[in-house]
Amino acid sequence: MLTPRQNLILSAIVENYVLSAEPVGSRTLSKRQEMQLSPATIRNEMADLEELGYLDQPHTSAGRVPSQKGYRYYVDHLRAGAEMDPQAVAALREVFRRRMDELEEIVQQTSLVLSQLTQYTAIALGPQVHHEKIHHIQLIPIGSDKAVAILVTDTGHVFNRQVQLSSNIPPDGVSHMVEVLNRRLHGVTMSRFRSSMYREMATEMAQTMEQYEDLISLVDQLRSVGVEENARVFVGGATNILAQPEFRDIDKVRPLLEMLEQGEGTLQQVLTVDTPGIQVKIGMENENPTLQDCTVISSVYTVDGVPVGGIGVIGPTRMQYRRVIQIIDYVTSALTKAFTERLGSGREGGMGH
Repeated sequence: MLTPRQNLILSAIVENYVLSAEPVGSRTLSKRQEMQLSPATIRNEMADLEELGYLDQPHTSAGRVPSQKGYRYYVDHLRAGAEMDPQAVAALREVFRRRMDELEEIVQQTSLVLSQLTQYTAIALGPQVHHEKIHHIQLIPIGSDKAVAILVTDTGHVFNRQVQLSSNIPPDGVSHMVEVLNRRLHGVTMSRFRSSMYREMATEMAQTMEQYEDLISLVDQLRSVGVEENARVFVGGATNILAQPEFRDIDKVRPLLEMLEQGEGTLQQVLTVDTPGIQVKIGMENENPTLQDCTVISSVYTVDGVPVGGIGVIGPTRMQYRRVIQIIDYVTSALTKAFTERLGSGREGGMGH
């Protein structure tokens, strides 16, 4: 644990370096109003912090810059700061005030406004399909024993699958089956349909329907719809990283840009979507070697306490941690509220801002 004076100096170096991207010297720090220490005292403390691994000195006789260990200490000991700036609050409120028909549209807009507010690269992971609710089912016969089943979710996802029909079903039997399916499945989540709802339907229909076996065969085929569907990933401000001094070397930034273009499978691994709360991974803490000169700040939004998607910001380790964490926290609460209203059991997911 650092002394209060060391903590003050380390915090000041981080905040100065984030703004200037230049090594910070003792004379610069001594001019800060809260410091009230001589340059000589500050130099001695900076030397100790360097020896402890919290600071690096890129050039002899130059100032210091935070190490990844220094950034980690700074983030772990962040105290509650000032309110988020009004312009950021207004921009975010405007996004969630708009009438958007699909939840994916909200997520996409979130990635764009995140990148604009932070000037870093933003990633937003759309809702996992198994949390979406069934809105409508259609069956279109394409022969005596085949049909195309079309399943539409409340977020606008449309799935279609060819299914096998029994030749014993009379002409009006298909429409009757569709009526039963829509009556029983409307508003049911995909995950519940694949598990407990399937068993409930089987029990009920065995007692009430002559074509029980045919209908259950159809339901069984429908259960696999969307199983392999990945959540959509939206990237905002992919080229923002080029504006950072650390990434002006194109050979250094090329792997990162390639990773952002590789598609959803790779980008989903960047976000930590199974751990609640805001996650800050600095430099080498990122498992992906492409991100080991970066910081990733991420969080998950939930429905009834269950994670359904995630948001994150990728930037240099020289990041405006306090501001980005405030924005991520706000957006997480807003997305949780929006998704709970559309997908949840009716409980409010408050924004808390």
